Amino acid sequence: MSSDNSNRAQQSRNDFRNPMEGKKVVFIEDENDKRNADGVCGHLEAVGESDYKPGFYERFVKRAIDLFLSGLGLIVLSPLFLILIIAILIDDPGPILFTQKRVGRNKRFFKLHKFRSMKMSTPHDVPTHMLENPEQYITKVGRFMRRTSLDELPQVWDIFIGKMSVIGPRPALWNQDVLIAERDKYNANDVKPGLTGWAQINGRDELELADKARFDGEYVERIGFGFDVKCFVGTIFSVAKSDGVVEGGTGELHKKEQEH
Repeated sequence: MSSDNSNRAQQSRNDFRNPMEGKKVVFIEDENDKRNADGVCGHLEAVGESDYKPGFYERFVKRAIDLFLSGLGLIVLSPLFLILIIAILIDDPGPILFTQKRVGRNKRFFKLHKFRSMKMSTPHDVPTHMLENPEQYITKVGRFMRRTSLDELPQVWDIFIGKMSVIGPRPALWNQDVLIAERDKYNANDVKPGLTGWAQINGRDELELADKARFDGEYVERIGFGFDVKCFVGTIFSVAKSDGVVEGGTGELHKKEQEH
């Protein structure tokens, strides 16, 4: 391997090392810092070590269920994957998958995979709600996939390899410092992120960050087989009704309450 390739590989590894991994954190507002993905200037500071201890269900049973469901999903959904891949290529030629650096269990970074639903010109690592007129970036096929959550299907692979779970808090962007700090109040960064979760069926994009973190914390408190089933069934109904999907917005539920 050449020195240039070696340096690039080392840089890539460094980019995926989170200095806050395993730490308890708080968010410090600071106008001298860059604006993060939550739209606030500031940074995270470590205030101690995480003391979260997963139980038997989370450590063994949940992983077995994830492995079974994701393996089955990869087989059963393969025809749908093929159809979506062809549709994406016809609509807007380019990469099929979209990858982002996200926050996993214990704040360890990982690559999350989605079907690409936005045009190649879309700014990377910018949440949809922070884009100016986000509709202009979404492809025709992408609009359908986002409304039906089909763009999330490649995360079945992320579940299969152990980076995610079927049920859990949705993985934050690596620079969503406010959301990460809010979740730390409830140990919600100490469990595997999920394809769907309790917050997703209680508002999704419509929730303020603090409310989203509170629902994620409630999930951590109630984690178990019965509650996972409740979240899974609730997701089916939410997806069918496209509940909580707000392109270019977050906290819309709070705004609606204020208007009334």
